Amino acid sequence: MKTALVSLAVMLAGAAAAQDYPAKPVRIIVPYVAGGNADIWARTLAQKLTEAMRQSFVVENKPGANGGIGTDYVAKSAPDGYTLLAVASGPIVVNPVLYSQVPYDPLRDLAPVAQCAVYQYVLVTRADAPYKRIQDLAADARAHPGALAYGSTGVGGGNHLAAELFALATGARFNHIPYKGSAPALADLLGGQLTFMFDTVITSVPHIHAGKLRAFAVSSAKRASSLREVPTMQEAGFAGFDMSQWQGVLAPVGTPRALIGVLNAQIAKAMHAPDVYERIAVQGGNEIITGTPEEFGTLIRADLERYARLIREAKISAQ
Repeated sequence: MKTALVSLAVMLAGAAAAQDYPAKPVRIIVPYVAGGNADIWARTLAQKLTEAMRQSFVVENKPGANGGIGTDYVAKSAPDGYTLLAVASGPIVVNPVLYSQVPYDPLRDLAPVAQCAVYQYVLVTRADAPYKRIQDLAADARAHPGALAYGSTGVGGGNHLAAELFALATGARFNHIPYKGSAPALADLLGGQLTFMFDTVITSVPHIHAGKLRAFAVSSAKRASSLREVPTMQEAGFAGFDMSQWQGVLAPVGTPRALIGVLNAQIAKAMHAPDVYERIAVQGGNEIITGTPEEFGTLIRADLERYARLIREAKISAQ
């Protein structure tokens, strides 16, 4: 009886707080440098939330440790709804299974608020590469183990994991060259230092349309809206291949459910606004996907298992 009364009191207090929320500026922590895909999405969302909720939502960049520094900062913040995390998949579902020590637990320390979008990669080579089909690339790699080099944004990055999944699917062995970002890797691909790359759609599209890159397939289960003519890896013959990355908002665990409900509703409304769709989906190459906090939590748990299995099977280790 006493426990039930305490739970009721907490619930009522959370509901009361939600009525006045937000009463002061809200910080949105982005655990990456400014200017990237996730940062652009977070700033677009922050602007819409500021307009809708009549209180400032301010983006702060806290990069480092593959997104781990900013993520840990939010995990250790007060659970009052005034510090949020705008993040892509990696720090939540890859870091905890890739690194032996991570200072936060994504399930114990963070509460899902809302999934916002997903983005995919496209497998590209130079347009003058001697491959007409994706199977030609795989056959060449099998014939010359370790000779074909590809670039990524670093160990455990989504494009690294996509290439490792490709290696498992083809039985090929590639030479992984990690970079500090997609721009230098793409520059080396265009310059001929790399054989192929799983690049983000938004950065490859201009080069594909200019005839500098040849696109073989996108890594997601659905075709990219800006590359409708390019098949998925599954359509290209690789059953079950799906390496899409989500973007979403989380809060410190213990944040009142009522506040999470308010944020979830406002975020969904913002993400489906026409101007946000134009910038994030049409120009940015992302697919807008929203849902309940519970659905987002289910996705996080499933991805933790999925990436743990891939990292184990591909024998990926953090350097």
